[in-house]
Amino acid sequence: MLIGLGYAAVFKGMFTPADLRILGRYIVNLALPALVFRAVTGPDLGEILEFGYLFPYAVGSLLAFGAAYALGRVVLQLPSLTATFQAMGSSCSNSGFIGYPIMLMVLPPVAPAVVALSMTVENLVMIPIVLILAERARGEGVRGWALAARIFGRLLLGNPIVLALIVGLVVALSGLELPALVSRPIGLIADSSAAVSLIVIGGTLVGLPLGAVDRGVISVVAGKLIGFPLAVAFAFLVFGAVGLGPGNPDLARAAILNAAMPAAGIYPILAQRYGEEARAALAMLVMTVLSFFTMSAVMLILGLGVPAA
Repeated sequence: MLIGLGYAAVFKGMFTPADLRILGRYIVNLALPALVFRAVTGPDLGEILEFGYLFPYAVGSLLAFGAAYALGRVVLQLPSLTATFQAMGSSCSNSGFIGYPIMLMVLPPVAPAVVALSMTVENLVMIPIVLILAERARGEGVRGWALAARIFGRLLLGNPIVLALIVGLVVALSGLELPALVSRPIGLIADSSAAVSLIVIGGTLVGLPLGAVDRGVISVVAGKLIGFPLAVAFAFLVFGAVGLGPGNPDLARAAILNAAMPAAGIYPILAQRYGEEARAALAMLVMTVLSFFTMSAVMLILGLGVPAA
């Protein structure tokens, strides 16, 4: 509904494409950093450091990312920058806006830990890789140490999401309890990210022809809704076989289900920075619609269901 509202708002002239870029900057620079900070500082530190979840989920994410990137570059012959965001769309889930509410319905005891762990992998591992590859592809002739310095500066010093993750981990490690004067404004900004992100995604779709659903879009959707859950399931199976899986088996099931969610809300927003937002928004729309069916199938396979009221 919010994606449709964003489409209608731009179609009727309430917002322009330039307005969407301003809203996108608000999400990347304020709302999503607040969401990441809250996710990291909310649960107990022990829940964030559940390595039996972090390692296999990260490996599954990297497997999905690498396969999607290779498919884009080798098979679809896409430019490096486009292939980078193809891979991001196939390997980063909407853990906060869609994953968390669904986890609360089917696996409530582990829901807070799952969103914090998943977002830790996404923001500490996956998004930095996307930014590194994107900056390298858009290197503008810069190479070597100069390119490395630019990437490092934009990744750590110029990326509010990564900074929020680092500060959040410091706060969590220190055991500091933030006063309401600080935590409540952060929470309000974090809560705004869901609605604004979906409205921006909908507005980006205005003017896109139906023919824009090409092999690249289809590969992102298939990779995200099918390939990523399979990659995560494989990783947890391997780690579990060698005794390195999570102590709670519900965490493994939650990880597979989280991988089956549509792509992260930041996916088309971050792609906007590099001129790749049109394909990303279209893939986001298609996978969001299809995920109603694929997520139901995954829950059925995992033996999960919505408890009776």
